[in-house]
Amino acid sequence: MKIRHLIIVGTLLVSSHALADDAVEWNSLTAEQQQVLGRFESDWDALSAERQQRLMLGAERFASMNDEQRAAARQRFDSWRNMSDERRDLIRERYAIYQDLSPAEKRRIRDNYRRFNQLNRDRREQVRDRFRNMSPEQRRRIRDKLRDRPRPTSVDRH
Repeated sequence: MKIRHLIIVGTLLVSSHALADDAVEWNSLTAEQQQVLGRFESDWDALSAERQQRLMLGAERFASMNDEQRAAARQRFDSWRNMSDERRDLIRERYAIYQDLSPAEKRRIRDNYRRFNQLNRDRREQVRDRFRNMSPEQRRRIRDKLRDRPRPTSVDRH
């Protein structure tokens, strides 16, 4: 799964904690939100206020998407739903770590991800295979080397 998608999912999960504790009345939802959330109507009042708000915001975003974006969102949601609990927990944990990084570190990760995705498919697979075949010690050394290398400052980037 692409890191961008993981970030989106993580954002949705983490942002839910910031939502107010105010319950959302079903009748206060727009017609589009009610349509998207139709399967929740009978149980709506039993949902926590946090869940109601999370669903309402998600339905709002979904309603504003075009068909292609909706299909991609459905695919990502299906992928998320089909993950094991352990995998979802790992993603949540990594997202929390990412959120604690400095803006410069976040930018570096996004830039590296973009560079990796610009490689052709064969080259990406070679890089993945090389990393998978490393011992845990080799992986740790690579990570340490990357973490400890000098970083360009904003002045150096111009």
